[in-house]
Amino acid sequence: MFCQPKTMSPAAKRYLARFFPAMAAYVAVLFASVWLIKHQAPHGPLLWVLAIAPAAPIIAVIAIMGLYLIEETDEFVRAMLVQAMLWGIGVTLAGCTAWGFLENADLVAHLPLYLVFPIFCGAMGLAQPLVRWRYR
Repeated sequence: MFCQPKTMSPAAKRYLARFFPAMAAYVAVLFASVWLIKHQAPHGPLLWVLAIAPAAPIIAVIAIMGLYLIEETDEFVRAMLVQAMLWGIGVTLAGCTAWGFLENADLVAHLPLYLVFPIFCGAMGLAQPLVRWRYR
């Protein structure tokens, strides 16, 4: 998510200090909620809470990414990150739109919406070295 190979900015250090606990929480909440739904067969409001619970840490990760953008003082690093995010958003939107039309024609399997954020992260991750390469 950041582009400084030798030294990390204080903002990048804060980003990592926030990101890894949020992702650990996501894994823990995801496994716990899936296990509880499959083995305890909850219903009513508890089922709703367990089903939506894994989204909370992902929403936190999105906020953490935004905080890093706000806190990073290196304008060049910030600009490259924004460009990578824009490429990630573009690839995700284009891919999901195309996939949706293919789904509509029953040509491909349904893509669960919870995969959209990981697709975005993957596309953004692939875009980062390309954006950096552009400035070398």
